[in-house]
Amino acid sequence: MASAASEKKKQKKREKHSLSELKTMGQQLLTSRAHVNNLPLLVTFINPNSPPQYALESLLSLQSFFTPLIPKLPSSSSRLPDSDPNPDPELIYLTWLRSKFDELTHCLIDLVVSSQSDGALREVVLDSMMEFVKVGSAGMFNTAIYHKLLRAIVRSELGVDDIVLDMLSEKYFNYVDVRFFTCSSFEKLARTLEKEENKEASQDVNDLLSRPSIELSIQKMFKLLACIQPLEAVEEKLEMWNDSGTLLGKNNDKVLSSKNVAKKMKLKFTKAWISFLSLPLPLDVYKEVLVTLHQSVISHLSNPIMLCDFLTRSYDIGGVVSVMALSSLFILMTQHGLEYPNFYNKLYALLEHSVFMAKHRSKFFQLLDSCLKSSLLPAYLAAAFCKKLSRLALFAPPSGALVIIALVHNLLQRHPSINFLVHREMGLDTAIDTSEEKNSTNGANKDLFEEKPGIDHFKNEENDPKNTNAMRSSLWEIDTLRHHYSPPVSRFALSVANDLAVRSRTPEIAVSDFSSGSYATIFGDEIRRRVKQVPLAFYKTTPTCLFSELDFPGWTFKDDHQDTSAKRKRVDSV
Repeated sequence: MASAASEKKKQKKREKHSLSELKTMGQQLLTSRAHVNNLPLLVTFINPNSPPQYALESLLSLQSFFTPLIPKLPSSSSRLPDSDPNPDPELIYLTWLRSKFDELTHCLIDLVVSSQSDGALREVVLDSMMEFVKVGSAGMFNTAIYHKLLRAIVRSELGVDDIVLDMLSEKYFNYVDVRFFTCSSFEKLARTLEKEENKEASQDVNDLLSRPSIELSIQKMFKLLACIQPLEAVEEKLEMWNDSGTLLGKNNDKVLSSKNVAKKMKLKFTKAWISFLSLPLPLDVYKEVLVTLHQSVISHLSNPIMLCDFLTRSYDIGGVVSVMALSSLFILMTQHGLEYPNFYNKLYALLEHSVFMAKHRSKFFQLLDSCLKSSLLPAYLAAAFCKKLSRLALFAPPSGALVIIALVHNLLQRHPSINFLVHREMGLDTAIDTSEEKNSTNGANKDLFEEKPGIDHFKNEENDPKNTNAMRSSLWEIDTLRHHYSPPVSRFALSVANDLAVRSRTPEIAVSDFSSGSYATIFGDEIRRRVKQVPLAFYKTTPTCLFSELDFPGWTFKDDHQDTSAKRKRVDSV
């Protein structure tokens, strides 16, 4: 009630003054200390409920007044000594100015995060806030004000597409020190959000409902964090926002070199991302993070192995999330020495029908080909992947069948030990020597090792490649694709089958040429294809039916038209 009453009093005071009077008070404040009492009144106009013209005029006067005084102001935590009977009047004056400056920054932040305020006014307010950050204490970057600004933006109800977020990233993230302290602030904010998420369920329900959505805060944090570009190379002169143009050392006693600045920036960049990944990410943010990591994050971390826990958890989820996590996990395994024992088992489990409709299927198929490139893979593992892919080709769209044929061809070229899958004669022993197994089994189990015509021993539903019995099967699915309804698939399957029949070392097929295919690309390729020979059909007489009786011996096809005309003749005769 008291705050509401004080707000009404301030509103009445604001209504008493015109815009010209407000401008006059600002000029008086800038000219003499005798009019310093105009300062609290001008601050009251920095309010989301004030008219934009009044707020803008007050802001211009206050910014001009405080900008030269900010380096001289004491810290917010400093207080006058109670034991001093004769305090310094100048110190009292500066302490009072400090309290009013803190009140001004609080009002400016409220105005920035208010979606009801005018957009142009909010842009001006943000610029003023960054100017205050620029001329911080002793000419250094004012981290306290900047952290309050970022925290208010993240914790507010502003949307992800708000103009303030775009302006902050586009206009100020070009400066190294702004990016550095943004990472530092996000590290603290991520820890705060994580603590709030882990609060006990005994918290008051009303407090939970009044807090802005944590998911919205995480979405805004990710948008700003993804806009932070790490230092690509060490430059002689780094572009800074604060007046000193440098980042100081730990004790603020020496200026850091460009090399040390890049090192500190990489550390802060790493800590910000690791802290952010510990938050409960919404599914849409989770997917965007997995796309961003391998593109613009991993190569700039101080220790990329720190992502292994997050990526292995993502890879174990399954489905689309695992497909998207594969790129980053593959980089850690090939470039940073990460060991993941169940990697190929998880990769095998990702081979499902849905992968052909995934948004990032092109990258997945290219990574799948790279993961299976090693010649040190066991034969059973290569055979299991060949069979699983071949079985999927029977149900995949034509574009997916083309990719599968290319993958199977490359696997057979890299692993000659599984070439027996191409053609297996019935009645011959399988590639696996099962004689010892037959001797160790009793007569009841002897039928398990007998080859029966028309039976495929491959277990398609098995998730463990060891237990799929792929070595006892054959690639009859690839032979079936030679009769595929899509001409590109049938032609490609026939050419690959001819290459494998020759048993010569043919070059591997570039999977990237087929991984981005779709119905549209196949249709476009067929239209642009030049056909040299066109099949023609010549009939001496015009056909009267689709099939003749000679095509189906023993069958008689009646002409419904003749029967109808005969019935009409009988009716007419009657």
